[in-house]
Amino acid sequence: MKSIEEVEALEKLIGQLEGLHTEISQLARKAPNDGLNKFKLNLVNKVIANGNRLLQGRYRPFDDFEQFDEDNLPTNSDVTMIIAQYMEQTERFRSDNVTHERSRWWYVVNNAASNLSARMPTTVGGEKK
Repeated sequence: MKSIEEVEALEKLIGQLEGLHTEISQLARKAPNDGLNKFKLNLVNKVIANGNRLLQGRYRPFDDFEQFDEDNLPTNSDVTMIIAQYMEQTERFRSDNVTHERSRWWYVVNNAASNLSARMPTTVGGEKK
């Protein structure tokens, strides 16, 4: 990662994706084929737009996916599936940008360990950017 602001944006994205996934998964269990309302869809699209800005190259879940179409409301299960893909790739990006030093995990900023503590990576392997 290039900056502390990018780390902060990543942490915010992770929290938003987890929250959306929890809420929309509950809707999908009750009514998987119902369309998401426009208010929720707007929030989902904002989070996806942030994900698309942050997750570049091999980390972007779908090269050609920008957002859901507001005029053709996606189903709860469609949204849950897409959010799950963004969660997976966000975790892969996070895991590829942490390092273990001084008995702790730290975010890597500008190719060096920062002073921002991180969780242990969950995705092993992959190339570092």
